[in-house]
Amino acid sequence: MKLPKASAVIAAAVLAPAVLFPSAAAAAGGPRPTGLSSPDTASDQPDEAGDHGTSEQEKRDRAEVARILADKESGPGVREAGEKALAGDAAAVRHFLEKELAEQRFVDNRVRVSQVINNAGPVLREAAKAVLRHGTAAELEKFLKEGQFKARAEDEDRAEVARILADKESGPGVREAGEKALAGDAAAVRHFLEVELAEQRFIDNRVRVSQVINNAGPVLREAAKAVLRHGTAAELEKFLKEGQFKARAEDGDRAEVARILADKESGPGVREAGEKALAGDAAAVRHFLEVELAEQRFVDNQVRVSQLINNAGPVLREAAKAVLRHGTAAELEKFLKEGQFKARAEDEAAAARKGGTDRTPDPAGQTQADPQPQPGQGVKPVAVTAGAGAGDTSGAVVSAGHAGQLAATGSEGLGWEAGGAAAALAAGAALVVASRRRSTED
Repeated sequence: MKLPKASAVIAAAVLAPAVLFPSAAAAAGGPRPTGLSSPDTASDQPDEAGDHGTSEQEKRDRAEVARILADKESGPGVREAGEKALAGDAAAVRHFLEKELAEQRFVDNRVRVSQVINNAGPVLREAAKAVLRHGTAAELEKFLKEGQFKARAEDEDRAEVARILADKESGPGVREAGEKALAGDAAAVRHFLEVELAEQRFIDNRVRVSQVINNAGPVLREAAKAVLRHGTAAELEKFLKEGQFKARAEDGDRAEVARILADKESGPGVREAGEKALAGDAAAVRHFLEVELAEQRFVDNQVRVSQLINNAGPVLREAAKAVLRHGTAAELEKFLKEGQFKARAEDEAAAARKGGTDRTPDPAGQTQADPQPQPGQGVKPVAVTAGAGAGDTSGAVVSAGHAGQLAATGSEGLGWEAGGAAAALAAGAALVVASRRRSTED
């Protein structure tokens, strides 16, 4: 049977796709018509299906999310959204990377910037507030990576300048330059710390050293002049921190040695050692004060105590011998300042008691001494002070008490023997007067 022309055209149109594009059915997974072939396109387009139907793109997306989660800079919002995306399908992972990541990172960065404000210096605090008010996502991120550290550095610089200005050792030149720097920007502060501080400190220290010379001792004066002439900045600073005090100490030591030499109580050993020390250096002067002075003073005091024994009474003599045998340096010095005078007083008191015991009153109430005058002494008769009824006042009058004082102490220029002779003469004179009075009465 013959088909009409129109029907033939329609049939051709219907059958043409099946004949011309047999590979479309194969691409859809459907059975290929038997006997039809198609070009092999496997080498032209890679198979995007991997194991278990996971595409290569999804693998790459999940690896990127894992890297983001491992990054210590990722904030809590990013981590939470990323972990949730990994638990979902490929679309969830792709959505996180394309949209959520930027949103959560912006929020996290704002939180981090706000946390920076805590315990921040004034520069950092203002910079953080400014980026929070107007900063884009990119500006927030740049602030966290760079800006905050610059602001911190400026705060530290300004804090260091403030510390320098608060230091009482900072001179007027340093203070003026520092205050000017704080009124400027970060560059001005940094320039002060790196350049101006050293320059102004050098000038200030030279002024301070020159002021030290006023009212200084000879050692300090020479040391200050030397460091002014040749001293570097470091040497000037070391002199002000250490050297001037060592020089002052040496001046003080030398002044102390000079005072000791001027003391009339210093003995010959102390004087000789002190003069030798003054001719030496600081160590020699210090050694004299710390060691030699005590040694030489001990020897000098021993000599002085031994000299006291000559012409001493028995108490003083024994006390001097005892302190020489066993006395320490302090005991020797105490004996010379106090002990010798107590011992002398005891000797004088004993001598006074001895003189008073040798005198006895006669029956007529007159004071009479036992010793008789020795013949040939050529002593003039002397009267003694009589008791009641005494009327003879001829001749020189000498009190018995005065004669006893001479005999006891020898303090009137007489020795121990001369004092005894004076007492004997007074007693003989008393006997002569008494004999004459009895002859008259008879």
